[in-house]
Amino acid sequence: MANLFNLIRNELGKIYIMKSTWAMYIFLIAFVILILVLNTVTDSVDSETTYTDDWQTELQEENQALTEEIDTAGENDPFIESENMSRIQQNNYLLENDIRPYGYHAGSFVLENVFTSSLVSLFVIIIAGGIVANEFRWGTIKQLLIRPISRSKILLSKYIALLLFTFFTVVFLLVVNTIVGAIFYGVPVINPEVIVDRPDGMESNTLLSEIFMQYGFRVLNIIVLATFGFMISSIFRSSALAIGLSMFLMFIGTTVAQAMSQYEWSKYILFANTDLSVYFSPFGPIREEMTIGFSIAVIAVYMIVFIVAAWSIFTKRDVA
Repeated sequence: MANLFNLIRNELGKIYIMKSTWAMYIFLIAFVILILVLNTVTDSVDSETTYTDDWQTELQEENQALTEEIDTAGENDPFIESENMSRIQQNNYLLENDIRPYGYHAGSFVLENVFTSSLVSLFVIIIAGGIVANEFRWGTIKQLLIRPISRSKILLSKYIALLLFTFFTVVFLLVVNTIVGAIFYGVPVINPEVIVDRPDGMESNTLLSEIFMQYGFRVLNIIVLATFGFMISSIFRSSALAIGLSMFLMFIGTTVAQAMSQYEWSKYILFANTDLSVYFSPFGPIREEMTIGFSIAVIAVYMIVFIVAAWSIFTKRDVA
């Protein structure tokens, strides 16, 4: 166990000693700030609306103003009508369930920016594609194999280090989003109730629960891609091939699955199942008969295949 711990620590050290890793983290910070600037320039978020203790009256007045806007401009602008009706329905839900709104705040910023985890996917794919292949490329694999440590432990340490890097990077992104959101939009309360769209309509959930759930789904998606890249890196010893294939699947995997949704067998495609958030949104999975339990089972099977394939090749192949 001590040997495995030391191997994991060494692998993490290799990852974080690279300048490219820190460049990735700096890029994440810059990207979040860019989103903030775009929100400010385009007025895409209503950060000035606040509510007092008399929020019920304020919501009713807001609904009246939104209705009047629909009557005047909505007939000529379907987008305004759709947006205003959605806002009215949300306000009515808040009134009916006695849930106090707080306007746009740091939590709103963090939830809206969950899509930034796609950048983490790219970074993790790059690390996964090289974590094994680069050992062969640089010739350092011989230094690892001559040590009295099994190949299984070496491969396991690299995989665990990859998972830890994924977790640390997502947490870093979450912290950056939170700090930037708190500085510019404030934190009126730590864990308010938020309104979310579910398959059966609007529901309320605590902010922290929604944030952890949404980012957790993204972590699972990233881990699947990372495991695939890790397998390709271990089998073919080519970081370019591993990174290229993983990115290719990242960008078109879901699209291909949706295009094939008319066929029953499409539900067994990996990327038809990796985004579990669809089960908590109005969109739903690509096929009605699919359930979250089914998707988890499909993901588990693919993950086992990826890991077993990587392990069997890495532990048995001769190293020249």
